[in-house]
Amino acid sequence: MSKYLVNGGFRLCGSAELQGAKNSALPILAASLMCGGESVIFNCPRLSDVSAAANILRYLGCSVRREGDAVLVNCDAVCREDIPDSLMREMRGSVIFLGALLSRNGRAVMTFPGGCDLGPRPIDLHLKALKSLGAQIKERYGVIECSAPNGLSGAKIALSFPSVGATENIILAASTAKGTTTLTNAAREPEIVDLCEFLNKAGAKIYGAGEGVIVIDGVKSLSGVNHTVIPDRIVAATLMSAAAATGSQLVLEGVIQSHLNAVISVFEESGCYIKCEMGKMLIKPPERLSAMPMIRTMPYPGFPTDAQAVLMSAACLGKGTSVFVENIFENRYKHVGELLRLGADIRVENKVAVVNGREKLYAAEVEARDLRGAAALVVAALAAEGESEISGIEYLERGYEDFELLLSSLGAKVKRI
Repeated sequence: MSKYLVNGGFRLCGSAELQGAKNSALPILAASLMCGGESVIFNCPRLSDVSAAANILRYLGCSVRREGDAVLVNCDAVCREDIPDSLMREMRGSVIFLGALLSRNGRAVMTFPGGCDLGPRPIDLHLKALKSLGAQIKERYGVIECSAPNGLSGAKIALSFPSVGATENIILAASTAKGTTTLTNAAREPEIVDLCEFLNKAGAKIYGAGEGVIVIDGVKSLSGVNHTVIPDRIVAATLMSAAAATGSQLVLEGVIQSHLNAVISVFEESGCYIKCEMGKMLIKPPERLSAMPMIRTMPYPGFPTDAQAVLMSAACLGKGTSVFVENIFENRYKHVGELLRLGADIRVENKVAVVNGREKLYAAEVEARDLRGAAALVVAALAAEGESEISGIEYLERGYEDFELLLSSLGAKVKRI
């Protein structure tokens, strides 16, 4: 198992190019399953989750290869309609293949997904929506069997919660269904828009992506296309947090400002100077952050749950008290116990975390237990005095491409062992 050794207390400097968004790349890889010919996905990050998605495609009979930052997928020879448990357990987002496989083959068999344990993330919204489209679903002993012997047909679907995964599965399944699907209370995340842009290039007819209501006119078939994945806004938030925690001025390249408005406003209210221009972002923090305004995680365009942990690490060094309210996942505070080992002052009660800022944090041995918690520990260790040892780095590698190399290029003292 890999670990990071982080010698903290050093300022960062320079510029960093953002990687492609993990949460865009995974559904787009699933969508390529529905396309005839070859799809070329540029700016596709080198992550363990992306490798897991590629392994699922290969198991199904697709050809998948990487050339530089591009992944090339040809699914003309698909020969399976099941995904084994061993592959489903590799990543939490593997359920996204349900809608694509059902659309492609008219049948899909899989187990429940694995990945980070963030508490209940039921897929009942996915299954209910697919039933509305005409799918027949059986669940036995953790195995889901979906079939559409008469094909899928458009329907009016209203989600009780704007679930990103359910929205993606509905879009995938409805893209080649007969007739029109109207999805109300759809997720509005930039990654949803990116998926729809890929599908529309491939021949789909999807309208309203990024809004609360999405309309999908089903088409007979889709064709492979070239597409560039959007930059990862959560990696941007992580690097902004690292800059703020260490009092460092950084430039981020490849930024889409509108994707980060909720995060930018928090840093600005904490005393950071931020300037965005021509796809670049300059962040210049004060010598010490002020307390952050109350952060409530919400569906987009609200504050993203994936950025909560890394901003909490920065808040641990702020002046005053910051309050976090986690409204999306139940188990999203696993990093708190490890931040306490580094000297943080945090109290948690149910979904609320109260952070009393300290002037310093101190090195310790800590263990990551999920992806964003791992990033939070790295941010805190960069600011802590002494050398910290962070285990559980396999979680980090699910969402951050060669993170130790990126940080080292910015002047951090990080070594992977």
